[in-house]
Amino acid sequence: MTKNKVIYPVSLLFAFLLALSFPLPSFAEIADPAPRDVYESRLNSGLKNTEPYSYSLIKKAQADPSNAKRLLTEAIKYSPDLPAAYFEMARIRFSLSPEGIFEGLNYMIEGIRAYERNFWWLVSIAGLSFISLISSFILVFIMVAVIRFFTDSPLLSHDIIEDKKKFLIILSLVPLSLAGPLFFIAGTICLLGLYFSKADKAIVYGAILFLLLSPFLLRITNIFLSAASPELRASVAVNENRDNKHALSALKGKNDFVSLFSYGLALKREGHYEEAIAVYKNISPSSPDPRVYVNLGNCYYAINDIAAATDFYKKSLEIKPSAEAYYNLSQVSRERFDFVKGEEYFIEATKLNREAVSSFAANSKRTPNRFLMDETLPLSVLWKYADSRPRELIKISLLSSALTALVAISLIVLFYLIASRAKDRAYRCKRCNTILCGKCGKELLWGQMCAQCYKSLVKFDGLDSRVRVAKLLEVQELQTKRRTIIRILSLTLPGIAHIYAGKILGGSLFLWSFLFLLILILLNPFSRTGLSFFSHDWLTIPSLALMAVLFFISGIVVRRRLNRGWL
Repeated sequence: MTKNKVIYPVSLLFAFLLALSFPLPSFAEIADPAPRDVYESRLNSGLKNTEPYSYSLIKKAQADPSNAKRLLTEAIKYSPDLPAAYFEMARIRFSLSPEGIFEGLNYMIEGIRAYERNFWWLVSIAGLSFISLISSFILVFIMVAVIRFFTDSPLLSHDIIEDKKKFLIILSLVPLSLAGPLFFIAGTICLLGLYFSKADKAIVYGAILFLLLSPFLLRITNIFLSAASPELRASVAVNENRDNKHALSALKGKNDFVSLFSYGLALKREGHYEEAIAVYKNISPSSPDPRVYVNLGNCYYAINDIAAATDFYKKSLEIKPSAEAYYNLSQVSRERFDFVKGEEYFIEATKLNREAVSSFAANSKRTPNRFLMDETLPLSVLWKYADSRPRELIKISLLSSALTALVAISLIVLFYLIASRAKDRAYRCKRCNTILCGKCGKELLWGQMCAQCYKSLVKFDGLDSRVRVAKLLEVQELQTKRRTIIRILSLTLPGIAHIYAGKILGGSLFLWSFLFLLILILLNPFSRTGLSFFSHDWLTIPSLALMAVLFFISGIVVRRRLNRGWL
C-alpha cells in the first residue's frame, strides 16, 4: 500500500473522530411526546415516522446520558428516516476501542443514508451546500478583482495613455454595471484579465461562464430560499409516512399528478377507499403510472375485491417491475392458498428491494395498511414538484435570461479577440516593477526585465558600477518589501498571497475551497426550514479541519516558493 493510500483513510477517520467528539446542539422546545400506544395506531394508518416524539427523545437522551442508548433506540424506532437520531447515537456509542469506532461509524453512515429518505433534511443540506458554493464563487471573483486592481490597473492606464482608443474599453463597464453587479464584476475581471498569464485567463472565462449560468443558478437559489407551500408540505408528509390528515384538506380539489397521487394515498390510509379509487382513476389514463396501479390494487383489496387488486398489480408489472407489486401479489396469492406463486413473487420482490421488503414485513399485520405495501413518490418527483412553483425572491439583474446569455457570449468573444490580437500590452519589469510596453520603445528582454535591470543583473557591459550598485539596492529593497507583503498575506485567507503574487488560478482554487467551507459553517444555523427541529452541525468539525489543512498547505506553498525566488 502506498503512502497516499494510507494517509487518505487515516485523515478521514481523524475528521470523523473529531466530528463525533462534539454533541449535536439541543433542539428547540418540542411539545410533549405522543404516548407510546400511539405507535401501533400510526402503523395501522401507514405512518412509520413520528418525528416530534423522536426529537423529544433525542432531547431527553442529551439530558440523561445514563439512559441515552435506550432513548435513542426508541427514537430510531419511531422515526427510522430521521438523520438526527442516528447522528446522536453515533456520538454516544463512539469510543476509542475498535468496537466503539466501528459502531459509531456505522450509525454515522446510517444517518447520512437517512438523508435519502427525508425530503426536508436533503433539501436543507442541498440548499446549504448550493448557496455556499454560489456565494464562494462570487466572493472569489470579487476578491480577485480587488486584489489585482492595484497591480494591473496601472498597466491599463499606461495602455490608455499610449492609445486613447482603449479608453472605450473602460467606458463599456458603465452599461454593464447598470445591468447588475454580476455584469460589473465579470466586466472588471475581463479588463484586468488582459494582463493575466495564459493559464490565469481561465479565471476570466470562469467569471463569464458564471454570468452566463446566473439566471439558472439564481432560479435554483430562489427554490431553496422560498417557503414551502401547503401542498408541498402535505405531499411530503404523506409520501414519507408522517401524516395523512393535512393532505385531506390541503390537497383536496388539486389537479396535478403529485397532489392527486398523495391525496388518494391519504384517503386510502384513512379508510376512504371508494374516494381513493375515484381519485386514482381521475389521474390521466393517457400516461399510466405503475405506482397508481399498485395503490389502486391496495384499495380494491381493502374492499375485498381481490381479483381486481390482482389485475392492477399485474398491470403495474407490465409497465415497470417493482418490489411493492411483487410483494402484494405474493400476499394475495397466499390469501388464495397459492403458496408456490406467493413464494415466487416474494423472491422477486426481495431481488428488487430486499431492505424495503424486510422492513415492511417486520411490522406486517392483518390490517389494510400493514398487510400490503403502498407505493409512494420518490424524492426526485417531490423535488420536481417543489421546483415547479414560480418564485422570484431574489433578482440581481435588469436583463432577461436570453439577454444575459447574449451579453455573456459577447464578452467571451470580445475578450478572446482582444487578448489574442493585442501585442503591445503593458507589462511590469520582474525586478524593479517599471511599467513597459512595445509602443513606448522598451524592448522585452530576457526574463521580462527592463533594459536597465538587464544591464545591471545580466549583461554588465557599458554600465557604471555605482549605477549598477544603486540599481541592485533598489531591486533588493523592492523585492524585500514585496516578499514581506506576500508573507503577511499568507497569514490571511489561503490563496490571497498567490493572487497578489500573480499565481491567480492556483490562489483562486485555494481561496474558493476555504470560502466554501467557511460559508458552509456560517450559514448552517440558518438552514432550518421551520418544519422540524434539525441542524447539520455535524459538518462543522470536518469543515474546520479541512480549512486548517488548506491554510497550512497554502502557507507552506507560499514559503517554499519565496525561498526559491518566487516573485
